[in-house]
Amino acid sequence: MSRPYRRIDFDRISSLALPHAETLCWRWLPDGRKQAREWTARNPRRNDRHVGNFKVNLNTGKWGDFATGDFGGDLVSLAAYLFGLDQREAAIRVADMLGVSPYEQ
Repeated sequence: MSRPYRRIDFDRISSLALPHAETLCWRWLPDGRKQAREWTARNPRRNDRHVGNFKVNLNTGKWGDFATGDFGGDLVSLAAYLFGLDQREAAIRVADMLGVSPYEQ
């Protein structure tokens, strides 16, 4: 018997994750460091030898690798990128980390 499809509340998860941006970056990109309101790290998805090209804005959640052009608009897309997940699975995992339901109410 299949489970009914439930819609993921991406906007709510993204906004609930934002106050935890620094903690999430520290966990996901532990070799990075905070510089002003950005987390600067090496990109673990490629052979990145220098800190500085991969950044996450801790105010907005937007992130980018300025050496490759990879970028995203929130912490859910960052999780998807870093861990090779689709957006739905990334949102579910981020919601789980935050202790909230990923589904629309």
